[in-house]
Amino acid sequence: MVLKNKVMKMFYLGIDVSKEKLDLCLMENSNVLEEMEIKNNTKVISKTISSLFKKYKDTMDNMLICAEYTGQYTYPLCCVCEEMEVSLWLENPSQIKYRSGVQRGKSDKLDAKKIATYAHRFVEEAKLFNLPQKSIEALKHLVSERDLYMVEKGKLQGQLTDQERFMDSSLYKKKKKRYEAIIRQLDKAIADVDNEIKKLMASDKMLSTQHELLCSIDGIGERTAIKMIVETNAFRDFKDPRKFCCHAGVAPFSFTSGSSQYTRNKVSNRADKSIKALLHMAALVVATRMNGELNEYFLRKVAEGKNKMSVLNAVRAKLIYRMFAVIRNQRPYEKIYMQGLA
Repeated sequence: MVLKNKVMKMFYLGIDVSKEKLDLCLMENSNVLEEMEIKNNTKVISKTISSLFKKYKDTMDNMLICAEYTGQYTYPLCCVCEEMEVSLWLENPSQIKYRSGVQRGKSDKLDAKKIATYAHRFVEEAKLFNLPQKSIEALKHLVSERDLYMVEKGKLQGQLTDQERFMDSSLYKKKKKRYEAIIRQLDKAIADVDNEIKKLMASDKMLSTQHELLCSIDGIGERTAIKMIVETNAFRDFKDPRKFCCHAGVAPFSFTSGSSQYTRNKVSNRADKSIKALLHMAALVVATRMNGELNEYFLRKVAEGKNKMSVLNAVRAKLIYRMFAVIRNQRPYEKIYMQGLA
């Protein structure tokens, strides 16, 4: 995502997005003007928005379209808004749900009205959306495809491992043969995707530079570096590493309530678990298997009696700060320099 300058609007078009259709609610400030249902494709969306502009003159510069971010189903809407240069705000569904009060009953029509009302109430917080560059969008799809193949491969390998002792040997051998054939196909598909990713990275100077900078940090491998580029939209959507720590479920928060509830600080479950898993493996490697500053930090904190998982979480955060630093400074991580500062 790319943030634009925040602007005040008078017309708010709330859109509830689903796979086949869109439910629309147009409001002028807090008054509902129109409600409709249309197909979720670029031609229909473009025609509908154009007709609204003709019907309500001078609305283009004063209209904010707000929709819940539902992944690939928002793509046609994003393309139309990009082409027509209309302000689009894609908001986290949880934000809309928990800031919209108690709702009695549920329908797509009511959801569209709720989204339009939300846009009107919180317009000053609007973060306007631009489509990512084609190279980043392609990289995102390739990473998603690779993750899917890896998950399927893990399931099949797990089945082979778990069932060997609990099946008739002749049945198991036949099953193993079929599974191994599928695993070989998945390995080939994964290798093909990896080659596509390498070609894409090599063809884009910005992506290859960022990848090289990230991989200069101990513990950060190719997969983690590529995932960071995808998750941050090449470090455009996140400028503050602390905010990315929240996104990745690394930042700890306090949980207290008067005198009746008090727990130690802990991370939130509202996080991107895929990037958190990669960061955890990176932290585990750099803290326990590599000599260096973070290994010394880990050993020192554990010797002081700190919980190992809490210390690993701190290492995850340090890796995030280092990744943002090398991108900000546009130079590789310098180990000797950091040791000199210690």
